[in-house]
Amino acid sequence: MSSPRDHARAIWDAAVRAARPEPLVAAALAAPDLAALVRAAPRVVVVGAGKAGAGMAAGLEAALADRLGRVEGLVNVPEGMGRALGRVRLHPARPQGSNEPTAAGVAGSDEMLRLLAAAGPDDVAVCLLSGGGSALLPAPAAGISLADKLAVTKLLHRSGATIDEMNCVRKHLSRVKGGRLAQAFRGRTLVSLVISDVVGDPLDVIASGPTAADPTTFADALAVVEKYALGERVPASVLDLLARGAAGATPETLKQVPATVINRVVGSNRISLLAAGAAAAELGYRVLDLGSFVEGETREVAVAVAGIVRSIRRDITPLAPPACLLLGGETTVTLGETAGKGGRNQEFVLAVLAKLSASDDMAGVTVLSGGTDGEDGPTDAAGAVADAGTLARAGTRGVAVEDHLRRHDAYPFFDATGDLIRIGLTGTNVMDVRVVLVT
Repeated sequence: MSSPRDHARAIWDAAVRAARPEPLVAAALAAPDLAALVRAAPRVVVVGAGKAGAGMAAGLEAALADRLGRVEGLVNVPEGMGRALGRVRLHPARPQGSNEPTAAGVAGSDEMLRLLAAAGPDDVAVCLLSGGGSALLPAPAAGISLADKLAVTKLLHRSGATIDEMNCVRKHLSRVKGGRLAQAFRGRTLVSLVISDVVGDPLDVIASGPTAADPTTFADALAVVEKYALGERVPASVLDLLARGAAGATPETLKQVPATVINRVVGSNRISLLAAGAAAAELGYRVLDLGSFVEGETREVAVAVAGIVRSIRRDITPLAPPACLLLGGETTVTLGETAGKGGRNQEFVLAVLAKLSASDDMAGVTVLSGGTDGEDGPTDAAGAVADAGTLARAGTRGVAVEDHLRRHDAYPFFDATGDLIRIGLTGTNVMDVRVVLVT
């Protein structure tokens, strides 16, 4: 018989399969409204970027197999994600293991802007966006260099700026973000198909919203720079652009999506959780789906989940074993001065293990957490899985749960116990999926 560990992996795999970009894009383009629109176009211009870009482009070509002669385009993807396609060129825009924009990414973005601007009046564009798209779509505004943008981003990050604040500034230093990609299009209709890697699926945040309305302004971006007292540290070109924009001398980002632009989310963490829940139920588990809005500090989320596990075991509340807890979303890890190696998924599993091992409650419990893109922090693992056997192996191999947790050093711990999940890049990205089984 399959073990709970096998079950946990099967449930997680079902979540990842549900986020496969090929069938998601093909199904979206088969919808009556989009099918009629795209098939009537004399030419279909394809642009986009993201970790799922290769699969999304393949799904588009499959959906338009009888009309490929009308298709032309380019999609920026990470190196190593290319494949042979008929009409859409996959452009390697950054190395694997790096999330910084590159000159190659700028070249690809420039080509997309050219394709959209050259569209005929009856042409249709399809924009394929997915997680990682922001770094893969760099196109600095006129007068701003890529080095300038990178310098600002690093300054904001070191100053403790939130992701929303950084996105606000980056959008106003770009020719594609904040709806500017849609503004470049000169054809009939632009259809943006999106696989979301952001909690709540906000279109203006996913890939920094190249085809979505931007609620922020140049004045907001300038206020962020001033808030962190960076006025004398950011490049002069950046400060000048933001000041001119705040004064109304430079056109704003897109504020209202025109009728010629259709944005549609085709894949999300929610869809993956539903697939995971169905797989768990088929294996005989009672399912408690805690949703896709899980955020916050990883260890705090892990402690809360461990508390639910103890309640199931001792009080049969909120449901009786065999039970499956599912959590989506994306948590964060606040690193100390001397952080070890790992990622938020590995840390989540280690933190649950630490909490339950302290109360001798790991018997009959299996915990798995993984990034649906196959990546977790700067490691070659998607995440980790743990059960009572993990503790036994840790004891024989001389690795201590609490020591590694304190150092944010989950990767060496699970490498020693043989519990890392190494699957390589999956070709999609809908945040994280965590599976906790209590039998």
